[in-house]
Amino acid sequence: MAKISYLECTKCGEKVSGDQPQTICPKDGGSLYVRYDLDAIKKKFTRESLAGRPASMWRYAGVLPDADPVTLGEGFTPMLPSRKTPNVFIKDEGLNPTGSFKARGLCAAVTMARHYGLRKLAIPSAGNAASALAAYCAAAAIEAHIFMPKDVPQANLVECQSYGAHVTLVDGLISDCARMLGEQKEKQGWFDISTLKEPFRVEGKKTMGYEVAEQLGWQLPDAIFYPTGGGVGLIGMWKAFEEMEQLGWIGKKRPKMVAVQSAGCAPIPKAWDEGKTVSEMWKDASTVAAGLRVPKAYGDYIILDILKKSGGTAIAVSDAEIMECVRRWASEEGVFAAPEGAASLAAYEKLIASKFLKPGDTCVLFNTGSGLKYIDVIAAASSAKKEKEKEAAVPAGRNIGGIIGPY
Repeated sequence: MAKISYLECTKCGEKVSGDQPQTICPKDGGSLYVRYDLDAIKKKFTRESLAGRPASMWRYAGVLPDADPVTLGEGFTPMLPSRKTPNVFIKDEGLNPTGSFKARGLCAAVTMARHYGLRKLAIPSAGNAASALAAYCAAAAIEAHIFMPKDVPQANLVECQSYGAHVTLVDGLISDCARMLGEQKEKQGWFDISTLKEPFRVEGKKTMGYEVAEQLGWQLPDAIFYPTGGGVGLIGMWKAFEEMEQLGWIGKKRPKMVAVQSAGCAPIPKAWDEGKTVSEMWKDASTVAAGLRVPKAYGDYIILDILKKSGGTAIAVSDAEIMECVRRWASEEGVFAAPEGAASLAAYEKLIASKFLKPGDTCVLFNTGSGLKYIDVIAAASSAKKEKEKEAAVPAGRNIGGIIGPY
């Protein structure tokens, strides 16, 4: 494992000590990156040294903080070649503990919280981050305090309660949850583990970047499609690519990073299309993909910068397209994806149609969670679709000569 050299602000570059728990930059509120002495690390931690290591995210312990892991077997998820589309791979994060990619980030964050001696952690969540925090806190014997929208997928609520977390349901969005948490955390003695308001969730999520490279034979793809709520995974992978280049594991090539959101909550695509460096708060956010219902990401400035540097883009897809892709991935690929993950397929097809990408380009599409976490949501959407189809199948009546009848 790696000794932390310092924490670095992503806005001003301020260096902060990693010897005690930190949240954000004390100068300007920027998110903090963990920095290591990679020149020293690369002398012992090589690609070849990965042979025989555990098939989990901790195989990359050489570039993760030096602490005793609170692990449930997270990471090293399958990279599945598409059966339907050549040159496309599905990175199935639904096979992580608690059924989503959130396991990676919360595993690292809880590991470091225990290392620092923190006893009470709090988080606002659209669902899956809450489940992951609750699970890892249970494993670490740490209190979890969770704020979730009251219309969160039922599986997330049941999970959190089962793990023994303290759950507050909020009549609002994740932004409202964050506000309520912020109002209470000092009085309650909670450590805020919100997206990009502590440095270690990025460290857990960056392991997706290491896995993409290793599973593709150390050749990065032409594009990565990433369902983006808070965007920690996209940010983490970009950090991983920079680290791997410094370690001598890869060259300078980078994939086009594609941030995928729902048309009902698309602050990143809107900011991207308008050429802005930060997003605006999205009003009246609504989407079947709960994890994409983030009106404004704390790290939006990092996400938009990465899209620009990578030659990527941001794209929004409709809920109807998302649900159709849930069905298609299940029936054509055998992958029962979360709505957020299925959004990647809809986005890929749009960018192929627009010729932003070519069919020959190697692309990795992230399924960020299991569809089993969304049974109530998917069932409701399916029922609503059938009702609409049923109504459309009934011919409209005409009134001819005083007689009303179908034609």
